[in-house]
Amino acid sequence: MRVSNSPIINKPQLERLYVLYNSRKWVHPDPLEFLYKYADFKDREVAGLIASSLAYGRVAQILKSVSSVLDKMGPSPYGFLLSATPSYLLRMYSGFKHRFTTGEELALMLIGAKSVIKRFGSLYNCFLSGFNDDDETVLTGLSYLVNELRTDLNGRSNSLLPLPEKGSACKRWNLFLRWMVRKDSVDPGGWDRVSPAKLIVPLDTHMHRICLLLKLTGRKNADMRTAMEITSAFRKIDPEDPVRYDFALTRPGIRTIKKEVFK
Repeated sequence: MRVSNSPIINKPQLERLYVLYNSRKWVHPDPLEFLYKYADFKDREVAGLIASSLAYGRVAQILKSVSSVLDKMGPSPYGFLLSATPSYLLRMYSGFKHRFTTGEELALMLIGAKSVIKRFGSLYNCFLSGFNDDDETVLTGLSYLVNELRTDLNGRSNSLLPLPEKGSACKRWNLFLRWMVRKDSVDPGGWDRVSPAKLIVPLDTHMHRICLLLKLTGRKNADMRTAMEITSAFRKIDPEDPVRYDFALTRPGIRTIKKEVFK
């Protein structure tokens, strides 16, 4: 994929931003912080699914919503999920609401996650079942995982389970994969058989504005095609880890980024 204009940022500039901002002291307020509470990878995977799925809207509300879901699960989200029946999950979260996400949608996603974990052993194993090492990106594995999570929906829509093949940027899913695949001082990792080179930039309106400013894309729609174009631009800068700078770029404001790029 070709970007309409040459990017106006280079690797040394991005590395300066990475050194400045890629630290846990900059994580709050970010739903990623919830994952640090769980030492067990199985708990962290479930917590990551919940935290990334609700990562839209005002930050304060995101943190409140994620906390309200995880608090009900106790110290082990994984253990809670395996012991909870579908009817119990539907009752437990019947009063939940996060912007346009309903408690029923949340419960159905969790029911799907329980089913996947029972059949595959983990969300990770399910992803790997649809992923090939020679795939250019994580897209095939992600599509497989989402479709397996949707098995019991019987064709119903669910705002937490968008289908990547429909063209959405799937920002929240790509955020989840960044958390699960990358491992550094911010991203906890755990999905060791998936190369960071195959990740796709988690694209929302904020990241889209930044990438337009830096001429990493000229496309006006924040969809999957744009996310892939931006990822391709970052891959030219860092072929082994194109999402390396995602966290650092979204910490400062655009004004700070301009100062760093043009100084």
